[in-house]
Amino acid sequence: MQYRALGQTDLKVSNICLGTMTWGSQNTEAEGHIQMDYALDQGINFIDTAEMYASPPTPETQGSTEEIVGSWLNARKNRDQVILATKVAGRSPLNWLRDGGKNTEQSKAQIHEAIDKSLKRLQTDYIDLYQLHWPDRPMQLFGGLNYKHIQADSHPIKEILEVLEGLVQAGKVRHVGLSNETPWGVSQFLKASEARGYTRVASIQNVYNLVSRAFEMGLSEFVMREQVGLLAYSPLAQGYLTGKYRDGALPEGARKTLYDRLQRYEGTGAEKAINSYLDLAKDRGIDPVHLALKFCDTRPFVTSTIIGATSLAQLKHDIEAFDVPWPEDLEEAVNALHLEQPNPCP
Repeated sequence: MQYRALGQTDLKVSNICLGTMTWGSQNTEAEGHIQMDYALDQGINFIDTAEMYASPPTPETQGSTEEIVGSWLNARKNRDQVILATKVAGRSPLNWLRDGGKNTEQSKAQIHEAIDKSLKRLQTDYIDLYQLHWPDRPMQLFGGLNYKHIQADSHPIKEILEVLEGLVQAGKVRHVGLSNETPWGVSQFLKASEARGYTRVASIQNVYNLVSRAFEMGLSEFVMREQVGLLAYSPLAQGYLTGKYRDGALPEGARKTLYDRLQRYEGTGAEKAINSYLDLAKDRGIDPVHLALKFCDTRPFVTSTIIGATSLAQLKHDIEAFDVPWPEDLEEAVNALHLEQPNPCP
């Protein structure tokens, strides 16, 4: 296991982060505990969750993932061995997250409500990394590369950062991070923190995988120069890069089969691109899961790759990917495919 600095903080996080979003929907509490036990034994010290999980978000499962992590922390008495990350929702109609049925927003009152509820569910008195799950300002988040300007209400970044700084000063949060952010957004948070002496953004959690490399077009240089760590989510393209959905297959219990919410990986050119990486893995005698995960791990701007599993066997197989070699000719082959079909799944 490798350990890397999280931004400019004193935290050293494992290059594998354990994702948790299926716990409480596809996984039981006992299964979540087993996965965390195994991950910790393998040297993984980084666990990521969110107030809205389990995913897909529903009123019935909201908060269940944090509760599962919390019951494990309480049972194992190992809080000091874990770097714990969670997230507060941005502006959305997910009104079951807030008291009184309010739509979510990153106001002072709502952030305070969210952190207190998360701390209670997680059975801890502090969060190591508290992330804004998506921006409060209106914007196109998924399914496109073009910026679309939308005029609507939002809380200014400097005000949101001031609220987060208050949580740091109160001891509820150690460090803050962003998620699903743009270069402009990261720059504004850094600018505001430097101007006011507030806690600096440590990380950004964005989608990054073989068929979605848009992060490289602006954010990769930015985060390396500014020392903001990328926590890469969806490294397996929600399962498509494993090959399990190839040729229209719908395995029993898979997320596509259960929820049919994976349209990000079903647009124009997606199938051809995905299949090209599956074919490359076969030609090179590499498991496609290992190809996809090791690709993320070898990027210099990736601090940690977030993996999620619905079984212990799957988790073990994912972890093994980080020990496979990554020769130069494989790097060249991957980049050649990318140039032929860049970012078909933004």
